[in-house]
Amino acid sequence: MKHAFVFPGQGSQFTGMGKDLYEQSVFAKKLFEQANEVLGFRISDIMFNGSDEELKQTNVTQPAVFLHSIVAYKSIQEAKPDMVAGHSLGEFSALVANGTISFEDGLKLVAVRASAMQKACEITPSTMAAIINLPDEKVEAICAEVQKETGEVVVPANYNCPGQLVISGSIKGIEVACEKMKAAGAKRALVLPVGGAFHSPLMEPARKELQEAIEKTDFHTPICPIYQNVTAKAVYDKDEIKQNLIAQLTGAVRWTQTILSMVENGASKFTECGPGKVLQGLIQKIDKNVTVEGVS
Repeated sequence: MKHAFVFPGQGSQFTGMGKDLYEQSVFAKKLFEQANEVLGFRISDIMFNGSDEELKQTNVTQPAVFLHSIVAYKSIQEAKPDMVAGHSLGEFSALVANGTISFEDGLKLVAVRASAMQKACEITPSTMAAIINLPDEKVEAICAEVQKETGEVVVPANYNCPGQLVISGSIKGIEVACEKMKAAGAKRALVLPVGGAFHSPLMEPARKELQEAIEKTDFHTPICPIYQNVTAKAVYDKDEIKQNLIAQLTGAVRWTQTILSMVENGASKFTECGPGKVLQGLIQKIDKNVTVEGVS
């Protein structure tokens, strides 16, 4: 039996996140205060008492989810992962958990990523949409068709679980694609309240900025493999990890494929570390036979 640890991405934040950990653990409090110092503002205050609007700002959301995830992970006394994975932003948390990067370096990279993504969103107005109950192949075909017909950017972005695929692209491209998805039999084609087209070619300006920061960061050989979003395969090599992390900004999050790959390689227990229970729900939809739990 292999134990996999997984880490959530943007969207799982909530007001009050991490407050109990801060109040109950001296070690957790130390990590929160270290994060406040590294970021140059008191992110803990926003996490504990901020409004939904404040928490939704990308430059707050991403470091907040990362910080909460690492504090939750480190609160487990005997955390010995056989493998790790993270959904989008969660990949940075996973890399701290398996020793590839330090907590401080991970936080700095997440801050750079959040800022770069925010700027990319401002350059080109764009969005994402969740497509429910349509085969992945059909969603992929419609995205390709819309791109060919309109010249707009529309790509599959998050393969979350069977029957749930999020697409990403220009506002017009997503509108056209949603109509076609509904006509093809999708149960829902719902535009999401996000700031931009994450995991699409429209994130190219952010990719370049993140690449520069990653190249300057010390990466170490991990204690266990990470299953990365863009390949959905076990990766041990630190240089390969870097390249996949950079490619992730403009590439798809292959979460369904990642979990299936981890199960195939022996994972039978999954622990989600961080705010919310999103990944626990997705994993149960991908494979009903594995044990799933959460630490938040």
